[in-house]
Amino acid sequence: MKPQTLSRKLFITTFLVCASSSWAFAQDINAVGDRLKAVMENQGMTISWASASGDASEMVLDGVKVSMVGTPGEFAVGTVTLSDITEENGGYRIGSVALPDYNITEDGATINISGMEMAGLRLSAEGATDPLANLMMYDTADVESLTVSKDGKELFAMKGAHAEATAPADGKPMTFVVSTESWNADLSSVEDPQSKAVIEALGYQTLSGTVEMEGSWQPTDGRMAISTYDITVNDAGTLGITVDLGGYTPDFIKSMQDMQKKMGEQPAGADNSAQGLAMLGLMQQLTFHAASVRFDDDSLTNKLLEFVANTQGLKPADIANQAKALAPMMLAQVVQDQALIKSVSDAVTKFLDDPQSLEISAEPAEPVPFALIMAGAMSPSPQDLVKTLGVSVTGGAKTLLEALRQ
Repeated sequence: MKPQTLSRKLFITTFLVCASSSWAFAQDINAVGDRLKAVMENQGMTISWASASGDASEMVLDGVKVSMVGTPGEFAVGTVTLSDITEENGGYRIGSVALPDYNITEDGATINISGMEMAGLRLSAEGATDPLANLMMYDTADVESLTVSKDGKELFAMKGAHAEATAPADGKPMTFVVSTESWNADLSSVEDPQSKAVIEALGYQTLSGTVEMEGSWQPTDGRMAISTYDITVNDAGTLGITVDLGGYTPDFIKSMQDMQKKMGEQPAGADNSAQGLAMLGLMQQLTFHAASVRFDDDSLTNKLLEFVANTQGLKPADIANQAKALAPMMLAQVVQDQALIKSVSDAVTKFLDDPQSLEISAEPAEPVPFALIMAGAMSPSPQDLVKTLGVSVTGGAKTLLEALRQ
């Protein structure tokens, strides 16, 4: 064989191998991209990009834009990098998703977000029957910082937001945790004279604190439990909320998303009353198991009592005694349950004498359908709903204390 012929065949063979490899990589990129679009669409979002580059293990999407169902316009994301891509059960697992930093200015306020990244993002296979197949699952998500500023002054800042999720397995529910390292808010720029006076009197021109949330979700029966949702304000207190619901299944989520999509497709000013009724109908699938609101005091209560006392020329103890006396009379107007009235009065008295914590909880003996709750709220005797939900008071929230002072 002549050298020229050998060289030509070698060149052609090399070209075909490289071309086929490039074509295969392109097919992999397209396959991953198609699954990403499909899964996000199931989440009520549409994603697009100007170009995609990379190979089967890492992709770079340029000019990414995202839109939400029912929300006009698109949000320009920018360049998104997907790394450590592997096939998993016919779908894909993306080891890391790095998002660009954002700088958005609207109505004079500027929002800066930096250090956004997700790890362990799962894109299920097309046609998968797993209950979570249509949901975008991930192991962790992080935001390094988020700030809001106006006229060159920082009004709000959050650092170290972190979320973790553990997929359900062996009959156990999915668990999730969300937390922030810290947040800060500057209230010194509040313009309303009355609000400004209260803020200055309480010494809360600047606020700081943390947020923590934990919960679980069982997709098979839709049991959703938020066991911890604590918003802490340093030198003020912690507001804690818990919720336990049933019926929040993947099918329910999909139905809600479809309903929102239909409402979003309606022209501006269109009558959405039919969709609204349908939405209420969907809510009837949910059941109420328990809920609570708790306030753990960290000096806020005494500051409020002192502030109100100063405005009325009284002593803090006088304001506290007024609240104790008003509690049973105000409750008697909406509740006929004397045992509940006494327990609330005792709890308020104990709290005002020694501010520690107050909690309102609702724990019915059996799960209560949302339809029954809505019917009870609209009935001629809504106070019966208190018994139905098993409401008790071993504490309360700041809003209860404020209501008693008014």
